Amino acid sequence: MNRQNVLLALAASVTTGLVMLAVPALGQLAAPPTTAPVFPPAAESIVREAPRSQADLTQSFAPVVRQTAPAVVNVYSSVVVQRSNCPYANDPFYAQFFCRGDTSSTRERVENSLGSGVIVGEEGVIVTNNHVVEAGDQFRVVLSDRREYPASLVMSDARSDLAVLRIDAPGLSFPTLGFADTRTMQVGDLVLAIGNPFGVGQTVTSGIVSALARTDVGVSDYASFIQTDASINPGNSGGALVDMRGRLVGVNTMIFSKGGGSNGIGFAIPAEMVKRVVDAAVNGGTLVRPWIGAKGQSVDSSAAAALGLDRPQGVLISEIYPGGPAARAGLKKGDLVLSIDGREVFDEKGLKFVAATKAAGETVSLTVMRDGRRSTLQMKLAPPPGTTEAELKSIEGRNPFSGAQVAELSPALAEELGLDPFRFESGMLVYRVPRGSIASRLGLRPGDILREVNGAVIRTARDLELSIQKAQSGGASSIWRLAIERNGERIETSVRI
Repeated sequence: MNRQNVLLALAASVTTGLVMLAVPALGQLAAPPTTAPVFPPAAESIVREAPRSQADLTQSFAPVVRQTAPAVVNVYSSVVVQRSNCPYANDPFYAQFFCRGDTSSTRERVENSLGSGVIVGEEGVIVTNNHVVEAGDQFRVVLSDRREYPASLVMSDARSDLAVLRIDAPGLSFPTLGFADTRTMQVGDLVLAIGNPFGVGQTVTSGIVSALARTDVGVSDYASFIQTDASINPGNSGGALVDMRGRLVGVNTMIFSKGGGSNGIGFAIPAEMVKRVVDAAVNGGTLVRPWIGAKGQSVDSSAAAALGLDRPQGVLISEIYPGGPAARAGLKKGDLVLSIDGREVFDEKGLKFVAATKAAGETVSLTVMRDGRRSTLQMKLAPPPGTTEAELKSIEGRNPFSGAQVAELSPALAEELGLDPFRFESGMLVYRVPRGSIASRLGLRPGDILREVNGAVIRTARDLELSIQKAQSGGASSIWRLAIERNGERIETSVRI
């Protein structure tokens, strides 16, 4: 077989792969997920070979673009903002002099933002970035063939910077992208970025995977980004990063840039995290992330030498939460976690990311080094225990906390608010302090932690309730001695109510 026939055969195999890997219909996604996303086995990955001739270099990405571009849409987000006609309305001091009679006179203004999205369900399920839609209350999507439809927000998740929309067009079927198995991806693989940069219209750029598992990029709490040099610019957010088989590798989310343009350093959220969020959205709209119940730190060269390693690797466990998944699995403080489910990890964010792509109740395999010996531990993941943001308690009556909303600290609440669950194991967190309330006038702030009231240690909501009742029984002129933790510092004060 001559080279031209070989190239034609390869092109045919690529096109066939695109058709075979279409995403299932939304109805097929509706069954509650009981296991991790199922990906094709690694043995089915494409054979990687560098170009060897001029003929190889003249091959085109057009077949891949034809299959994938119709599933990438423009997402328009809009919100109606009311503004006062008085130019000093936002300044309380000047407003009392210059805005008399004008404070009720307002004008409406529609603010719009533009991003991209990817259709991953035939009934119009779209995944995009949370920051594309978070400021909007009305959404509209435009397909590559210029059809326009209204859309509704199904779920948004700020911690992963992902959101799911659904096109409001019952009965219609839309082109979709299937998910790639990013666990088999390698640095140097060819990828295409598809989106709407600067609002100029759908644009395709090409590049390679520049790096994997980038966890030191502070755009989300569950970071393990795919880095690419494919040109990504403002407006590409929420668009698709696809491989040469037309599968969704990731959702483009951000760039590193000083001037606002692409410098060849773009980042995409891996498909395994995207699929986890989409599955949660189409199966009830609730995303429950399991946790490990362990805290760790990266290993540098000096720590590696002390541990007898030939190179820095793994995550050194520094804290174990009592009764958590790690403790039940037998993980101990000082253990070195080298991999989870066969994937190397290098910092705590990497551990959290892998766990976040799983479902509660799943079991993962940890490769651990302890006292110079390697062993394997099986860990069953579980949701973090305790109260959540939905269980806020409003405090009423005549006391220093009146008007404030508080919550009992727990790993669940700490994870939800992005706090350290090991630092905030117990106590009452001040979540919200309305302006004008007694709590606000006395200087209580959101984020404060109530540690003691009149010498009584506050660990639970019941402790706080009993302390308030006891102090109030002393009369209207009771003196309250408070101990509050603020930004890691303990503040002790006395107030009279």
